[in-house]
Amino acid sequence: MATSRRLLRTTAAAVFAATTLLISSCSSSGPAAPGPAPSPGSAHDAGDQHATADGGSSVLAPLPVAIPAKLRPYYDQKLTWHACSTAGFQCATMKVPLDYDKPNAGTDIKLAVARRKATGPGTRLGSLLVNPGGPGGSAIEYLEQYAPQPAAVRARYDMVGLDPRGVGRSTPVECLTDRQMDRFTQTDQTPDTSAEVDKLTTAYRNFAKGCEARSAKLLPHVSTIEAARDMDVLRALLGDKKLTYVGASYGTFLGATYAGLFPTRSGRLVLDGAMDPALDSRTININQTTGFNTAFTAFAADCIKRKDCPLGTQSTTDAGRRLSAFFKRLDAHPLPTGEERKLTESLATTGVIAAMYDQGSWPTLRAYLATAQRGNGRGLLALSDSYYERDAEGHYANQMYANPAVNCLDLPPAFTTPSQVEAALPTFRKASPVFGNSFAWAALNCAYWPVKPTGTVHRIEAKGAAPIVVVGTTRDPATPYTWAQGLARQLSSATLLTYVGDGHTAYGRGSDCIDTAINTYLLDGTTPPKNKRCT
Repeated sequence: MATSRRLLRTTAAAVFAATTLLISSCSSSGPAAPGPAPSPGSAHDAGDQHATADGGSSVLAPLPVAIPAKLRPYYDQKLTWHACSTAGFQCATMKVPLDYDKPNAGTDIKLAVARRKATGPGTRLGSLLVNPGGPGGSAIEYLEQYAPQPAAVRARYDMVGLDPRGVGRSTPVECLTDRQMDRFTQTDQTPDTSAEVDKLTTAYRNFAKGCEARSAKLLPHVSTIEAARDMDVLRALLGDKKLTYVGASYGTFLGATYAGLFPTRSGRLVLDGAMDPALDSRTININQTTGFNTAFTAFAADCIKRKDCPLGTQSTTDAGRRLSAFFKRLDAHPLPTGEERKLTESLATTGVIAAMYDQGSWPTLRAYLATAQRGNGRGLLALSDSYYERDAEGHYANQMYANPAVNCLDLPPAFTTPSQVEAALPTFRKASPVFGNSFAWAALNCAYWPVKPTGTVHRIEAKGAAPIVVVGTTRDPATPYTWAQGLARQLSSATLLTYVGDGHTAYGRGSDCIDTAINTYLLDGTTPPKNKRCT
């Protein structure tokens, strides 16, 4: 089953190829009340992390500029660099407090850092921190794969990746065994009976219990605010007065949070495939359901022009009906795949969703749908495995565990009971006749999380920050374009750069217009013209 609000890698050729955001299961059913409690890691001496703005909306308040004495040991530590397993990269480990409110050397956690030093020519501009999204995407693995590009930026910056707390090599969240995760991903996520609803909620409960059993001490301290504070420690250790950063999808929320907490230490920030922190979780889920419907419609429109389209050649509406009917057949009769696992409805849905992030995957999806219609589910299973980061040996990466751990802490759940989901199904079906049911039920998983959420809906203004570039793609399925517009309106120094097209995120995905605008900003600080649109 596809858990909510999760980010995936898209095209392998992308420079800052994003990790994408799936449906958020961890959002509130309504806007936050004014005057929320501070998020974890806010440090009592810094005051509440949220202030009340005009109109009663919650605004993320900056931390004091002065670094508290109790945090000085973290800012004063020295990084010891050594050669990574990947040639040309250096690795190091840094310590940060588990709890910024109560730093204690005995409970410190270790975070993994990697860098590739500036190659020249040209004057070195400092460090450029990248984050591929998620939450849960490994910035180090991403950096090692993509740092060779873009050459002009690589020449002037040390390219740096920090696996956020709970992620990858940085004290990872752990939840299930690989066999348990296999069973979890095959759970029916479109229950038709009360018995199937019970099986789904049991799966969510067991997932949560597994995370609590293996990561109880860490779970209350993997919030986005804490991850942003970790980035400020790293900024200082790298010797940079201001943070330069490129974040994709969820990485935009992390970067915007940094700007909100540390506006005077924010440098050139690129937020590509932006999230809107002012939205409650149910709105986020419905927006994303609509976004994936838009992406599927674009795929179907392309498909039906081809004689061999596995969804027919009549209309996009008919193509959606055919795909829905295919999913329904799988619900009753899963397909063989050539291995122990069969292609269930939930795995097939995840495979199709995975292909919606990048139009470059459309030919593959057409081929795999055709193969599945001939009775072989191997291709769609492979797409689903790529989404879940399951390797050929059946091992799952940490991302699927870190993802709900962060999401369920950052916002209250969209739904807390199955009856709430059932009441909302018509709205989700209207948003997407194909994906609405599965997306709605996916939004229930945080209801059973063992740690209560500490984050709330809020605005981020980052008053006093240097110019920030927010990037939005008009037909982005995972982070709808309206989110980029919303974040750009909130940030006091933001410029919105628009890519008119399909897919998730825009930088490094083939638009010379987008790449030139962002590279120019990173290299000399010149922001794109107001309302600039690219194709």
